[in-house]
Amino acid sequence: MKDALELDSIDLAILRELQDDGRMTNVELASRVGVSAPPCLRRVRRLEEAGVIARYRAVLDAAKLGREIVAFCLVGLHHQSDAELKAFAALTEHWPLVREAWMVSGESDFLLHCVAPDFSTFQRFVLEELTASDNVDTVRSALTIRKVKDEGLIAFDAEDASNAGAA
Repeated sequence: MKDALELDSIDLAILRELQDDGRMTNVELASRVGVSAPPCLRRVRRLEEAGVIARYRAVLDAAKLGREIVAFCLVGLHHQSDAELKAFAALTEHWPLVREAWMVSGESDFLLHCVAPDFSTFQRFVLEELTASDNVDTVRSALTIRKVKDEGLIAFDAEDASNAGAA
């Protein structure tokens, strides 16, 4: 694995716990992973400094904040040169409705995760900003019905723990 940090089972347990609840105290975290607080804090700091823990953030409920529309847009570009891909990626930085943007392979070039207060706002964004952008060829959007799973980005399983123990 390129740039992978060697992690043991305690490191993986720390990551699993923090991914589930990033607000817990170091004392609580240490208790959950079975070490004392000082070495637990040292491990967390090492994981942060190595960039394994990239940042902490609150997960907000969009609907309770008046953001009723969650949609995904698959965007295909006319040209896929490095400059064109970078130019489109830079555009996404200026669109507040786009919460995540991924460059993807396959029939589309980008996958955008969009959140809007209502359908007309989302529709206006798609028609007046997204499809009107230079080099955009196709846009296919999918409105969500409801979220059925919400887990952290990384799944940790028994194989991870056994591989960490061997490291």
